[in-house]
Amino acid sequence: MNKPAKNIARTLALLLTLSFGLSVADASLGDRDPGSRSWRTAPRHSAGIAPDPGTNADTAIVQVYSAATVGWRGLFAEHPWIIFKRRGETAYTRYDVIGWRRPNVVQRNYAVPDGLWYGATPTLRVDHRGETAEAMISAIEAAIRSYPFADTYRSYPGPNSNTFLAHIGREVPALKLDLPANAIGKDYRPISQPVGLSPTGSGVQLSLFGLLGMSIGLQEGIEANILGLNFGIDFNSPGLRLPFIGRLGMDDLTVDEGDKQR
Repeated sequence: MNKPAKNIARTLALLLTLSFGLSVADASLGDRDPGSRSWRTAPRHSAGIAPDPGTNADTAIVQVYSAATVGWRGLFAEHPWIIFKRRGETAYTRYDVIGWRRPNVVQRNYAVPDGLWYGATPTLRVDHRGETAEAMISAIEAAIRSYPFADTYRSYPGPNSNTFLAHIGREVPALKLDLPANAIGKDYRPISQPVGLSPTGSGVQLSLFGLLGMSIGLQEGIEANILGLNFGIDFNSPGLRLPFIGRLGMDDLTVDEGDKQR
């Protein structure tokens, strides 16, 4: 192996060790320690993040959340979902992909809109409100209906819950959904379509079954995928994109209040 290749390998190994260590530390200090909860007894109540839909009945809202997956996999990957409501509605609709609900893995209102994911507190990834949110809800519903893997689920390398949200992101670029680097499955693409839009809808992606590839875009920056482990640099919200922990740097929350509705 020549010197440049050795340096690259050493850098990747260092980043891998660093990100895994940070993931373990975060889990032990927070609420996602896989040894501290069972999926049978883990809390799933509201995290108190989503705006009250009754109080905000006159405002359309679209939000995306993600939380550490159940059990030991929570050290490595995240589970995402989307919620939305139109203006005039007093309740949210939630969609996510649930592997143990096969053959219909796309589930509507499986859980509380902003509920803990089997004990893990969710992180808000996208928050659109007002006319901006209202304008994209029909497109989101169409993207959900067109999801090509509605009866298929594989934790690794996909298709899974991250593949589902990535599909919505590609179909609805206005969502500006930038899933973290540890959203394993977001890069899954069928062998017949190795090239296309990146999950944010703002860039391009080359991916072989989500195991090897690269994405370049305005939202995600530059990200390489090696056997499902993602490494990259985010220029939009400066930071490193790393496996296990997702990112290290500035907050990457997308917020758009939209135009005030009357």
